Amino acid sequence: MSLVWIVLGLLLLVVGGEFLVRSSVSLSFKFNISKLVIGMTVVSFATSAPELLVSLQAALDGSPDIALGNVIGSNIANIGLVLGITAIISPLSISEDFYKLNWPMMMLLSIALYFILQSGLIINFIEGLLLFVSIVVFLYILIKQSKKKDIMDMDIEEVDDALQKTSNFKIMVWLLIGGSALYFGSEWLVLGAKELAMSFGVSERVISVTMVAIGTSVPELAASVIAAVKQEKAISLGNLIGSNIFNIASVLGLTAMIHPIALDSQKLLTNDIFWMIGFAAILIPFMLLPKKFEIGRLKGVFIFGAYLVFIYLTFTGE
Repeated sequence: MSLVWIVLGLLLLVVGGEFLVRSSVSLSFKFNISKLVIGMTVVSFATSAPELLVSLQAALDGSPDIALGNVIGSNIANIGLVLGITAIISPLSISEDFYKLNWPMMMLLSIALYFILQSGLIINFIEGLLLFVSIVVFLYILIKQSKKKDIMDMDIEEVDDALQKTSNFKIMVWLLIGGSALYFGSEWLVLGAKELAMSFGVSERVISVTMVAIGTSVPELAASVIAAVKQEKAISLGNLIGSNIFNIASVLGLTAMIHPIALDSQKLLTNDIFWMIGFAAILIPFMLLPKKFEIGRLKGVFIFGAYLVFIYLTFTGE
């Protein structure tokens, strides 16, 4: 039954996330917000909603390891699983923004998360607020930089122009569907994760950094694989890095502001977070050697192989 709860929870999170993105973008057009700002803020926040609801539900339910493991595991999966498989199918080119702004921000937040957890074994309200403020500052810098460039160069194709004509009634219905699906999806996913951990005799941390994290990364994986197979522009490295930044700064930040996130399993601090930092750090040497500004198939195989090693060691090291 635990697997049924997990599958149903993930399906509802995918559906809820999609409806929330549509309604949020439509609502933003009503307030005459530019397409550039919608793409970089509204869409980014809306697509982080499933992870936010799962982490918040877990923290409120007294399962902080699921709240933390969901974010740490998702960040590992975004690079190891999604980026690895996508690069195997079709090599990824790296833009200048990646190493000038996105990557340094991801590394800064990853290391900051380690020291926050190490200092008090908890993410409190003040630390959550600081994390959330960092994403606001990051987005401000990103939008300011983007406005200086040619609007045609901006990666905002995820904003559907057709949503400008959406009626108010339809927006309300989408918001209702999205909100309900996210609420029940997060509840069922956390419930299923707890039950599965008990039936397998492993900790909630193991299930959260592996199965829950993979589940919440499935939409990104599906989108990037389909694009790569069709030889279209696959999901960009910037989008994946942006997702990792949002997971730490907005998901953990907002969750900690509503309910403090305590660290239960020491392995999240002594093992998993180092895997997350390691996957992030390796992107720079991979970007420079041997072929500059490209992550090709061989690098993709290495990254994906490292992810499989992480999954294996997580289960066997319990």
